[in-house]
Amino acid sequence: MSRVVVVSAGVSDASSSTLLAQQISAAIRRSDPSVSIETVELRPFAHDVIDASVTGFVSPRLQHVHDLLVHADGVVAVTPIYKASYTGLFKAFFDAIEQDVLVGKTVLLAATGGTARHSLALDYAMRPLFAYLQAVVVPTGVFASPHDWGSEGAGALTSRVERAVRELLSLVQGSGSGRSASDEIDLFSETMLSISDPLRQQD
Repeated sequence: MSRVVVVSAGVSDASSSTLLAQQISAAIRRSDPSVSIETVELRPFAHDVIDASVTGFVSPRLQHVHDLLVHADGVVAVTPIYKASYTGLFKAFFDAIEQDVLVGKTVLLAATGGTARHSLALDYAMRPLFAYLQAVVVPTGVFASPHDWGSEGAGALTSRVERAVRELLSLVQGSGSGRSASDEIDLFSETMLSISDPLRQQD
């Protein structure tokens, strides 16, 4: 049985990051009900995280979260984006864990922000962090702006979530491609269309 740990760094009670983490967790359960999912909200651990950063001492509560990551096959990391980057709590948490905990682990990156302009933080802030930690980051990152929570954007958000989850599970479960079978079929279809269109134009 595969184990996935969802880490959410939402800092408010009604956090959109928590909602996104829940949506991703639900998509994982739909895709494969056998996957074990543990969800960690960082907000209640804020003092433990800061204490670990200052003193180097990891509290028993924070050690438990560390142990979850050690035994996880995959990780979903979700953070709000403030001023074009992840939150201090998010960064301090990953600073507090041991250097090699995420080496070789599959990680799905997700974030929320007040404007779609913050979506660049997935590639320019979050990916470099997890590359440094030597994690295997899935190709599709999931960003949600206020537009994505409305009726017009909800479908596109769901599609991104489901695609990222398929990539996560394909890597966690050993196919190594980062794509599910349906993604491979879609890619093949797109490739064949791109080849056939010029041929039709020549006719």
